[in-house]
Amino acid sequence: MTKVTELYGHPTNQSLSWSEIVSGQTCPFLARKCLKNRKSEPDITIGTCSVSYGRESRNIIICPFRLLERSQIFIDCLHLLTLHQPGNELRIVPEISVPGGSIDYCLASVRLGKVIDFIGIELQTLDTTGTVWPERQRFLQNHGLPVRDVDVASAKGFGMNWKMTAKTILMQLHHKIHTFEHLSKHLVLVVQDCLIDYMKREFSFEHIQAPRLGDPMHFHSYELLSQTSGYRIQLTERWSTDANGIAQCLGLQTSPRVELEAMLRQIEEKLPQSTLLSVGLPLPVSTHEDVADDS
Repeated sequence: MTKVTELYGHPTNQSLSWSEIVSGQTCPFLARKCLKNRKSEPDITIGTCSVSYGRESRNIIICPFRLLERSQIFIDCLHLLTLHQPGNELRIVPEISVPGGSIDYCLASVRLGKVIDFIGIELQTLDTTGTVWPERQRFLQNHGLPVRDVDVASAKGFGMNWKMTAKTILMQLHHKIHTFEHLSKHLVLVVQDCLIDYMKREFSFEHIQAPRLGDPMHFHSYELLSQTSGYRIQLTERWSTDANGIAQCLGLQTSPRVELEAMLRQIEEKLPQSTLLSVGLPLPVSTHEDVADDS
């Protein structure tokens, strides 16, 4: 039984035309070619969205673009646009720079080309250790596709980099949340339930509470549900805190700042390349730092 749960957005437990799917290399969540390229072969995409891992064979999302399914994560953030009014457009704008890095997406309420309100949305999925590639190749071989013997025979396995993934995203949030708190805006971290469960066990999360609209930092936890037609993400829990709360998780303190006008200017400059929020339409690409992989 393969450990690859989804390949190019399709469930591997179904009888599909895998030859066409692999040759197309299309990510259905971006409506374009998959962005997870092999470092050793940049022209070849990996296509693994989620894998089965651990004693419980839990399905774990390993590609952040998998979270863009149906634009649900953006819809689940609408209530945080406190200044949004009927008649305003909702725009999804990728890659906005802030002190400490960049924000994957901004969901903006726009009227006549001017940003009325916005929230930042960060996507985080688990990073793998080792490589998923041989497992992918064995799956394709079992479905009659020609693959290189070296890939199939490889004894290399893969694992989950729980600690580094969790610590890295918390450090990034610590740097970025000060900006959003200073601007009285919201920042949302979108994660799978298994990752946030690990963070709650391994870091100081006792003070993280039920969501409050007045908190700048929000956590949205999603479960990957198995259905007859495939897999679907579903929001399961929400929490919130402030900049001090994130610092308490790590015991660190920084004070990055950016002016509101600078943030608004960045978003408005990118509006021509943004996507009008509408369920089922392709989304703008966030050049997520983890899309290249040797898996």
